[in-house]
Amino acid sequence: MKRREFVVSLGAAAIITPVTMRVGNGGQVVIRLLSPFTEAEVEPWHQAFRRGLRDLGWVEGTNVRLEFRNADGHSERLPELVRELIDLKPDALLVAVTPDALAAANATKTIPIVMASPGDPVATGLIASIARPGGNVTGLTQISTDLDAKRLQLLKEIAPNVARVAVLWNPEDTISALTWQQLHPPARDLGFDLHSLQVRRDDEFDAAFASAIAAKVGGLMAAPGPVFVVNAKRIADFALLQRIPSIFHLPGFVRAGGLLSYGPDRADLFRRAAAYVDKILKGANPADLPVEQPTKFQLVMNLKTARALDVTVPPLLLARAEEVIE
Repeated sequence: MKRREFVVSLGAAAIITPVTMRVGNGGQVVIRLLSPFTEAEVEPWHQAFRRGLRDLGWVEGTNVRLEFRNADGHSERLPELVRELIDLKPDALLVAVTPDALAAANATKTIPIVMASPGDPVATGLIASIARPGGNVTGLTQISTDLDAKRLQLLKEIAPNVARVAVLWNPEDTISALTWQQLHPPARDLGFDLHSLQVRRDDEFDAAFASAIAAKVGGLMAAPGPVFVVNAKRIADFALLQRIPSIFHLPGFVRAGGLLSYGPDRADLFRRAAAYVDKILKGANPADLPVEQPTKFQLVMNLKTARALDVTVPPLLLARAEEVIE
């Protein structure tokens, strides 16, 4: 699959020159985007970003050129990809989630970085505060109050007899590890016993699945992390085969056969990220642009999986779903 990238070429200066003063590149702004996922996984988000740009007067092929690079689920490749982008002297980078945002922030303190949907950017050190980022990083975050508790609550609603929940998480991924920590208080409140399944690489899934079976878990969830997103079908297949109700943060897991997902609408976040790029291209300082949180959320449900698991979906829960897979 062809890899692409996304950058804005105005020079690697800390002070951003308005795009109206720009020359060269045939009058086009070049934007490069970095993500830890595969091209197929991020393409719907990229399309939303394109729509956001068009709404602001940026027409691809006319006054803007988009190029993308993806690490295909291998976050260890991100520093190399970022260095390559920096060598091309971009003016701004658009990053998708926490791993690529951290890689970019570690590589440059002068080139503006726009985040589309990372985890907690304050806890991970990407920005000083939501209201005033204070550096070269700004944009949006997928973090909203009590999301982890909400997912566990949804699992409780659809599978009230579950007592032990297995959690796939990556200790080498900052947000994944933070999610594992934050799950414990709401799990206790709901009467769940959490079972840790650490996975850093693709070849560790079999051992994690064996651990879940041995522990006789009754539910499954995955913390955010590229290694889980690119293995969504593998995870969903395991849960279905073992007849384990599952909940996730992205609809892709449910479309692959998982039971439920709940989280921010990533496409909407990428669409809104276009406004940050537009402001920066027109001279705004990233340090002064407050980071915004999600305003749209998606509950996605797979009724085919529910029937296979012999799970009864509460009518009120079904009515709240934005997408139902039959």
